[in-house]
Amino acid sequence: MTRSLIKPLLLSVLMVVCTLGMRAQELNCTVEFNTDQINGSNKSVFETLQEAVTEYMNTTKFSNAQIQANERIECRMFFTIKEYNDGVMSGDLQVQLTRPVYNSNYTTTLINFKDTKIDFAYQEGEPLVFSENQMESQLTAILNFYAYLFLAVDFDSFSRRGGQPFFDRLAQIVQMGQSSGEMGWKAFEDTKNRSAVLASFTDQSTQCIRDLLYEYHRTGLDEMSVSVDKGRANITKTLPNIETVYKANPMSVALSMFKDAKLDELVNVYSQAPQPERETVYDLLYPIYPTESTQIEQIKTGKTK
Repeated sequence: MTRSLIKPLLLSVLMVVCTLGMRAQELNCTVEFNTDQINGSNKSVFETLQEAVTEYMNTTKFSNAQIQANERIECRMFFTIKEYNDGVMSGDLQVQLTRPVYNSNYTTTLINFKDTKIDFAYQEGEPLVFSENQMESQLTAILNFYAYLFLAVDFDSFSRRGGQPFFDRLAQIVQMGQSSGEMGWKAFEDTKNRSAVLASFTDQSTQCIRDLLYEYHRTGLDEMSVSVDKGRANITKTLPNIETVYKANPMSVALSMFKDAKLDELVNVYSQAPQPERETVYDLLYPIYPTESTQIEQIKTGKTK
């Protein structure tokens, strides 16, 4: 083979390798640690931890999903560490997941959730090791849980119940967490812990929230670039799924997760809707979220701040 033929061949191989590399990771995750409540000037352990978690979330291959580099799932993890004693940290974790809307510059929020059961041990420089079959540490279990939740909800928003393989994986992670006895995993320990989050998406009585994820985003928001009225009508059509969840379990964390991710957006979606449609949505949402009367009233009146 001549040199002139070898060079193009090598370039082709390199392009294939690079393409596979771009498909290797699924997440583009921003990680932050707030340690303002921790006394002491030497906080290098938290800087090291932030770098380690960022690398873990953005370089671990969590699945076989084929995702291009420019399609990586946008997410954020904001840790607030409130206590740090003998290498054990505790506090809160705010997680956010967003997704682009077709044919627009708009990104919509899929998850905006605070986990108040964050408690894990970490020593500076400790490696974070990914494992599918065992719980390497409480920290990596938490990271794995949210990585797969991001994947599950994102995939559900693009195809009906398309995130099922990731929900199956979440069930395994929760089971291992429960066996460990660590905080945040026990069933019925808390209505908003990680076990409750999983249950809200997978229990027979409330899993219709997953159908809402698909219909709201794929047949609703994604269609609004073609027809605002048609896309909004599809959102209106799927909102009764929230009522179904409420009737089945008024304490389901799915209700607060939907509210925190979507209520502001719904105000904008219905700002130009016909009065009967706005009143339909108001009548559905107000009994479920009476403490959010200001925003829900805006849906009814069609006025935004």
